[in-house]
Amino acid sequence: MVDIIELEANDLAAMLSSKICHDLINPVGAINNGLETLADPEQEAMAEFAKEMIASAAKQAQARLEFARIAYGASSTAGSELDSRECERVAKILFAIEKPSLNWNIDPVLLPKNKAKLLMNMLIIALAAVPRGGEISVNINKEGKEEQFEIISSSNKEERQKTIIPLGVEEMLKGNPKEGVDARSIQPFYTGLLARLTNMEITVKLEDNKFTISAIAQNNG
Repeated sequence: MVDIIELEANDLAAMLSSKICHDLINPVGAINNGLETLADPEQEAMAEFAKEMIASAAKQAQARLEFARIAYGASSTAGSELDSRECERVAKILFAIEKPSLNWNIDPVLLPKNKAKLLMNMLIIALAAVPRGGEISVNINKEGKEEQFEIISSSNKEERQKTIIPLGVEEMLKGNPKEGVDARSIQPFYTGLLARLTNMEITVKLEDNKFTISAIAQNNG
């Protein structure tokens, strides 16, 4: 029996908050730098560049905030379910600032919120598997009444891309990392936590330059 690390609620919240801050600090800093440039009369020649930098950074900040709202937060939608079309909308906003392309192969469906959060967190791990770009396909299959999630990341070696298993992700998903959990590793650990909360078994594999992360309902019978 694997000993799963149990985090106190305040520790989990602190680490996730730190993760969100880490994701936002660069674009917010770029916005501030751009505004300072615009306010400096001696930097008039850089005004156009500063405006472009602000626009790009604002787009990045919005994408990461929108994604975090669903992946880590309670989201603003009423009820206990979330429309997969909202997940798709937010995913497309995020992929507009990321290197890989997105194939969202999911028909509209209502998902329990924790399962929707699981799907979005799996997508973040799939992104990390193709750091130089590639293609990511998101799929939901049905096994009876239960959803099965499958996200596949692939890359093209001819374009100097590569596919990897993100460092330490397997231990984090299982909830028993040897080095413990910190703000840098909290996202895959949280993904594993969501899988356990939703009674899903999550696995990863790398074959033929394709990284697959899957979640299937566990059979307790």
